[in-house]
This record gives sequence, C-alpha cells and structure tokens, in this order.
Amino acid sequence: MKLENKVAIVTGAGSGLGKEIAILFAENGATVFATDVNINALNDLQKGNPAISIMRINMGADNEVKSMIKSAIDKFGKIDILVNNAGVMDNFQPVGECDEDTWERVININLKGVFHAMHAAVPLMLEKKQGNIINIASIGGLFGARAGAAYTASKHAVIGLTKNTGYMYAKLGIRCNAIAPGAMETHIADSIDMTKITPLVNERIMAGMVLNPRTSKPTEVAQVALFLASDDSSFVNASVITADGGWSAF
Repeated sequence: MKLENKVAIVTGAGSGLGKEIAILFAENGATVFATDVNINALNDLQKGNPAISIMRINMGADNEVKSMIKSAIDKFGKIDILVNNAGVMDNFQPVGECDEDTWERVININLKGVFHAMHAAVPLMLEKKQGNIINIASIGGLFGARAGAAYTASKHAVIGLTKNTGYMYAKLGIRCNAIAPGAMETHIADSIDMTKITPLVNERIMAGMVLNPRTSKPTEVAQVALFLASDDSSFVNASVITADGGWSAF
C-alpha cells in the first residue's frame, strides 16, 4: 500500500485520467476526495469504491475551488496529496483566431483553477510540514504545436507554477511536480469544436499529429501519478515527467 493513511484530492475525476488516478490511489490505501463538474460520472466512480468520496466542483469557479479544499479539511482533517487534473482543450486556434470566450474558459479551468486549489491547500500543508502536489500539464506545455494558443499558454503556465512551487517550498516539506502526457484516450477532445479547425491549423499543427507513435491508456499515465504521490519519488521535486510514448523526441 503505497499511499496508506494518505488523503488525496483528485480533480476532474469523473472520467479519463482523473478517474484512473482516483481508483489507483484508492487501491493503494488512500482516502480519495474525487471532484468533477459531472456529478453523474462521480456517482458511477463511487459505486463499489468505499474509499472514494465525491463532490461536484467547477474548477473554473474560484469560490467552488476554495469550497473543495475546505470540504476536504472538514471531512478528513488534512490534505496529503492534491492532484490538479481537471482541464479542457481549446479549438487549436492560433492567437489571431482565438475568441475571448475560449481564452477565458481555458485559462479559468486549466490555470486559475490549479492556482486557486494550490493557493488554498499550501497553507494547510505547511501547518503539517508535508504535502504533495501533482499537476497534470501536457506536452502542449513544453512545445508550441500540440494545441491552440489558449491551451498551450495555460499548460506552459502550469509547468512554470509547478517549478516555482516545488522550489520555493522544498525545505518546508512540500513537493510539487507535473506530468506532461501526450495523446491519451480521454474525453478531453469532447471540448473541441471541430468546426473551428481552420486551414492554418491543418497546415501547421495537424501535420505533426501523424508523428505520434500511439495514444496512451489513462491507466498508463495514472501509474506515473502514483509514483509521484508515493515515497518512491521522495527526491523528485519541481520536475516535469513526460509520458508521451516518445512523441516529443522527434
């Protein structure tokens, strides 16, 4: 049991990677507080998993994110692990084509939601002189041609926030790392409006998609999260682990 007696918050846990992380953490002894905007998906997740508690949360709403942290403390008395997994895609638009609504939605969920969760959790972790934050970034946060301007900017920022946090609190008992997955079999593509894919996107981005060796199963990347959440990674901090099957090596 790698996570015995640990309390873990996992956002975006209704499906895909978040769901697999929640299940894997529970199997490894953690008490999991799973959140998502889709309450029906959370109800399905909770069935047969007594170690998983659920709460509907919109990570794009600052007050709801703060409520998530408070609810976890009220219910469990502590937060050992925070996994910021919830996220949405953009429509691959470059900056000149990106509309304001898309920009705001992506930044609010992918970046501001992560910030507000960390901002609320870190002081509580400091009180106990221990804490572990895992941010799900993307290879879109390392390169410029895996998504549009909004998603790319949000994931680059999450990686910067991860490195700063890991470094700043390294002597105070808190670790903070990120995972940068490549293509994965999740429902995040459902947030893409394919009618907004323009000729420029097809020319500059889609050409590189054929270089991807394969798409991962969420369970494969969840194992990376388990490694980071456990003491097996005790000397890994302020780092980004790429899990993309070699796509970014080209």
